[in-house]
Amino acid sequence: MIDDKPLMRSMMGDRIWSLMQSDPEEFKRETRAYFARGYPRWTVVKVKYPIVYLRDDRNKQV
Repeated sequence: MIDDKPLMRSMMGDRIWSLMQSDPEEFKRETRAYFARGYPRWTVVKVKYPIVYLRDDRNKQV
């Protein structure tokens, strides 16, 4: 847990993971975009192959 909140664990495909070594900035962009489409208002907080940890920010004030 980060900030005493439970995190959701998820995974993503090899196409994005392959960018981690070859283009780290594109890896970050693709990872954020991937989860923004599938989990709106969830934030990627940690990445450790093969798990991506997400924080639920749906109840935060906009």
